[in-house]
Order: sequence, then C-alpha cells, then structure tokens
Amino acid sequence: MPYSSAGELAREQKYVATLYERLDVLRVRTRGHLDEVLAQGATGTHQNRSERDSFADMYAQRLARLWAVEHGLCFGRLDNADGGRLYIGRIGLADDDQERMLIDWRAPVAQPFYRATPAAPMGVTRRRHLQTRGRTVTNVDDDLLDLDGLTDADRASLNGEAALLAALGEKRTGRMRDIVATIQSEQDAIIRGDLNGVLVVQGGPGTGKTVVALHRAAYLLYTYRERLERRGVLILGPNLTFLRYIEHVLPSLGETDVLLSTVGELYPGVTGTRWEPPEAAAIKGGIRMADVIGKAVRDRQRVPSAPVEIRLDKFTLKLDRQTFEAARSRAVRSRRPHNEARAVFVRHLLNTLTRQAARQLGRGMLADDDFADLREDLRTETPVRTALNRLWPYLTPQQLLIGLYTSKERMADAGLAPAECDLLLREPPRPGENWWSEADAPLLDEAAELLGEIDEGVLRAARRAEEEREEQLAYAREVLELTGMADIMDAERFAARQRADDVYLTTAERAAKDRTWAFGHVIVDEAQELSPMAWRTVMRRCPTRSMTVVGDIAQTGSAAGAASWGRVLDPYVKGRWREAGLSVNYRTPAEIMVVAADVLGLVGPGLKAPDSVRETGERPWSARVADPVTGLAPLVRREIVPDGRLAVIVPHTREAELGAALVAGVPDAVAGPGPGALDAPVCVLTVAEAKGLEFDSVIVVEPGEILRESPRGPSDLYVALTRATRRLGVIHSEPLPHALESLVLRAD
Repeated sequence: MPYSSAGELAREQKYVATLYERLDVLRVRTRGHLDEVLAQGATGTHQNRSERDSFADMYAQRLARLWAVEHGLCFGRLDNADGGRLYIGRIGLADDDQERMLIDWRAPVAQPFYRATPAAPMGVTRRRHLQTRGRTVTNVDDDLLDLDGLTDADRASLNGEAALLAALGEKRTGRMRDIVATIQSEQDAIIRGDLNGVLVVQGGPGTGKTVVALHRAAYLLYTYRERLERRGVLILGPNLTFLRYIEHVLPSLGETDVLLSTVGELYPGVTGTRWEPPEAAAIKGGIRMADVIGKAVRDRQRVPSAPVEIRLDKFTLKLDRQTFEAARSRAVRSRRPHNEARAVFVRHLLNTLTRQAARQLGRGMLADDDFADLREDLRTETPVRTALNRLWPYLTPQQLLIGLYTSKERMADAGLAPAECDLLLREPPRPGENWWSEADAPLLDEAAELLGEIDEGVLRAARRAEEEREEQLAYAREVLELTGMADIMDAERFAARQRADDVYLTTAERAAKDRTWAFGHVIVDEAQELSPMAWRTVMRRCPTRSMTVVGDIAQTGSAAGAASWGRVLDPYVKGRWREAGLSVNYRTPAEIMVVAADVLGLVGPGLKAPDSVRETGERPWSARVADPVTGLAPLVRREIVPDGRLAVIVPHTREAELGAALVAGVPDAVAGPGPGALDAPVCVLTVAEAKGLEFDSVIVVEPGEILRESPRGPSDLYVALTRATRRLGVIHSEPLPHALESLVLRAD
C-alpha cells in the first residue's frame, strides 16, 4: 500500500544521514592513524619496520573498506516484536559509546532480514527495505510479517512494493550488482554455510549462483577473518571479462583484498588466453597429461647409450654408461624434483671426473681440500658445464612444454598418440607472441611441481639483490651528504623510499606472485568448465579443502569439463563434499526459459530448467537473413536498449567477420571480450566469452553453427539463450534447429 505518512521518508532520511556522518568521522580518524604510521618511516629494527608495515596495512585496508561501502550503506530495517529496531547495512557501525547504529548484514542478528517469513517471523513484525540514491533515501518497501504486532502508527507507514522485483527490472550497467539488500532465504542459507569442507552450489541459469558465491566470500571473511585474512580467498572465474564484470561486488560489501583469477592466470607470469581447438584443449585437460608431463621430465634425464668424451686443454675425460646409470639412480632415489635432484647427479659425475683428472695429472690420491679445489676447477670449465647441462639440464616449466609441443618425437616418447601429436604440435614462440592457452596453465603448474626450483638461479638473484641494496644505500648516503640532509634523514630510510620493493603488497598481491601459496578458501565459479588437470592445480592452492564450487552441469561447454560433481570431487574429497541447490531463476524471464528448456532437452533427458519468477510479455523471436554479415546490423540497431546493454552471441568461427560487420554498421559497438564489451551498448561475443554475464537483450546468431562447432554444442546454445534479462532474438541463414521452433517468426 502507498504511504499515508509524509514524515516517514524524512525520518528514515534523517537516520541514514547520521550513519553517513559517522562513516565520515571514521574515515578521517583512520586516515589520520595511517598518516601517523607512515610518518614513522623505515626507522628502527627490522621488527619495528615489520610492525609499522602491519599497522599501515591494517589501516589502509580499513580505510579501503570504509570508502567501498559509500553506495547503499544502509539498506534495511528490522522491527522486532519486543519493540527493538535494527538497521541493516554493508558494514557495522557504532558510536563512540559503542552503541550499535548499523548492523553488518553478515552478523547472526541480521539473519531474520533474509530468512523471516510470515509463517516463521523469527520475532520480526516488519522488514523494511530502504532504497537510496547517493546518500538520499528515495523509497521504502515493507514486508509485513506479523500484522498483530504492529501499532497503529506502524500500519499508517506501510508500503508494499516488492524490492526484489524492482531490482530485477533495472537495466544492466555492464557490472554485476550485489544483492545484499534482496538476498532470498535459499540464497542466505548457502551464503552462511560452514567454512569447512567443499560446498557445491548447483543451479541453473539466472539462479544467482555467482552473486551468492561472492556474498559467501564476504560472509566468510567477516565471520572467520582471523583465519582467512592471513591466507586470503581466491575466486576463480571463467574468463577475464567475467572478472571485470564482478570486480566491484566484493568492494561494495566491504572486502577489498580477495584475489580474482582465471585458470589461465594461476601460473604466475603467464596469462593463458590464446584460443585453441576444443579437441586440443580436451587432450591437455585430461588427467593422463599428468603422466605425460612426468614422462617428458624423465625424458630429459636420459642416459646416453655411448660414452661421452670431454676434451680439456691438457687431457680428455670420459664418462661411460655405467657411471651415468649410477649417477641417475642416486638422483632418482633422492626423491627430489628434477632441478633439485640435478645437484645429486652432477656431484656424482664431478667426483668421477675429478678422480680421472687426478690420475691423468699424476697426482694419485688427493687430500680432501685438494680434491675439492680440483673438482671446483673442473666444474667451471666450459666443456664440463656444457656436457653436464646437456645430460641433466636445468629446466623451467615453460622450457619443458615448449620443447614438448614443438617436437613430435618428444610427445610420442611421453605417451601421446600420433593424432594427438598432430593436434598439439606448434612452432616455437616468437617474441611478444601470446603463446599460452588456458589449458596450458595447469600443465605448467604440473611441470613446476616435478621440476622444482633452480637453486643456482635463486642464489644468484639473492646475491644480486643484496648487491643492489648496498649500492642504493651508498648512493643514499652520498645524496644526503651533498644536500645537507644527513642529520635529518638516515640513509636506510631514504634508500627504502626509492626502492620499488618497499611498496607493501596486500595478501592478494603476494598470493598472485607465489605459485605455492595456500589459500584459506577457494571459490570456483562456472566450475563445470574446469578440466581434471585444472582441478589438480586448484586443489594444490587449497590444502585444507575449504572451497565453494559453483556451477551447472547442464551448462558444461568444455569437452574436458565436468559430467558430474562426484566424478570431479571424489578423487580429492570423497565423503567430504555437500551439495546445495538453487531452483529459482531471478534473471531470465519465463518467456525465454520456455525456449531454453527445449534446448535443455538436447543436453540430456530429464533435465529441468529453473523456474522463473517473472514475465516480461516479450516473446523471443527469430529472423532469417540471406547473409548475417550484411543482415545483422539493421536488426541489431532496432534492438538497442537505451541506457542498457545488448549482446550479440556468435559462433567462434564467425566472430571476426560478424564483429567487424557490426562495428562498421552500429555506432559504439565493440567486438570481442574485455572491458569494452561490458561498457559498450552493443558487443559481440562468443558463448565462452559471454559465460557468466548478463545483458538486457541478447541476439544469438546462427544457432545451428553453435550446436555443431563444439562437442558440447547443446550446452553452449543453452548458455547463449539464457544471458538475457528482457529480450531474446535469433538470427539465422540456415534452417533453425528443431528445438527453436517455438520462436516467434519476425518477417523483417
């Protein structure tokens, strides 16, 4: 019902204004504390500097959280049967006397805001939703939970517009919104689930899986902050565009230090974005590639069949097969990774060479010191170094895979069939080339596990860093003396300000640089797309197996993706994972889901699409054109959503030509993934690039080709049809698949 009290909105506005005043006070205080800490500089002992950095990080993160919650600081109110009143918001606020002014939405006392119903009111008489623009309260929506518990004054201020449906009807902005003000009961139960173990969230299109997972991350960081803040939280998404799409959600909930990544970025220094045929990706994603990588490493430790001669200035040394076998056996028995086991292999061969050299020099038995000196002399000889490096080379993961992919012989020796070798064979990378695909990142990670660190390189880098530090310190002393500031600032503090490594790294930044980092919790979105090899990599990042796995088996598009959650998880956490379902489609209108449900039948018999909560009155349509390249732009121009977003989803093989045609024929259109695709009124994407995203309107081009170009074509088409929140159209030049015959024919 509409308001009957004009003063009610003003009263809510007054209270919200006091909350923002308190927020501003806390920002100023926190900024002051941060400035005080930073003003101390890098003085004192190492412990003093470490404590300074810890306090600086604490205040910097707190300040970031306080700024991140500016939009929609307070969004709700609970009126309790005992007369109490609680305001619910993005963070908790208290006055100087520690009286609660605002309750964090994640706090246990806030649960009734999401879970109370008229049948089970949880002690709540009324739940009020506050809608704001900036710092101004623009509207109030009330959910009545206990009519008998309301006073006459309360009854006079009721307003019944549904906050959830109002939010669903808003136009897309190119960025995912949080749902903190409209979380539904089944979503809230998942968000507040226990930290331990693996929670699988299975849900069809539009059920809010992603946004529930993000709110769960915020809830877990709030509830288990001491445990998770040190190790961090990793969120894995399907592509870089998707990560840009969701990047504002957690900061808006007060959490700013979470690492967002794709599988292709899990190996530090590599961004795997190169496209490759699905058949090649399926081979690389198969679990037997772990054995292939292992054999490829062992292949680089082979014993030569013939003796190896090493010619020096004064004599020639020889290593026979028996010596090689003994050295290799010792290295293997050490159970060290390849690069670390090399020291065992080299030490045995150098000892053998040193004894030979001593005999040829006529020196007989050597004392320990003389033996060590001669061995060191031999180790530095170029012919000796060359022979040892050829017999057991130091290898980086990149070198190993490049050597494998560029040689049919090496791939065959590692266990790949001839047809597989043909699919994976590549030319060596050229400077600046984007050579790595997403499927390569888990293989690089697997290789890193087997190869280990290169000790000598690490030591050399450490020595260089120390030398550079000493040079910087000497330079700092000289500058301070010349400028007369030596009595004002010490040289170490001055040098520290000039060093890039003095910049404090957040937990997420440190984790991104460290391949061996173990996260406190991992959230995997669109998890059905991960290959078995990708899961091996993810599990290494989370030894505690505290994970939230979000996806929909029916939407699996990758040939190496999941066919069932049990098949994916049982090898790692059998009996220790649980599944929760989301069954209500909040995004996709019922009219579109009728069409999508027919395609779902092609994915698998008995699969059921989620139930939509709303209708738009817009029937999905189809239009046949002689050529999509020339016929696409006029139809797209007619469908453009003012102040909204339209996506044109195309087959991968047609992306370049259709994207070029649309950019030429539609103002401000963008072709391909990336930030531009999110910000533009019209974008052209493939199904893989559109996965996880949503748009006001979607046009799917050549659905028949989408069905054919992938082993999981029906799943891809199902994904493409369910990206729209309002309107759906299909453009085709060949006959429509039978599953789309319910589309309304558009004559133009």
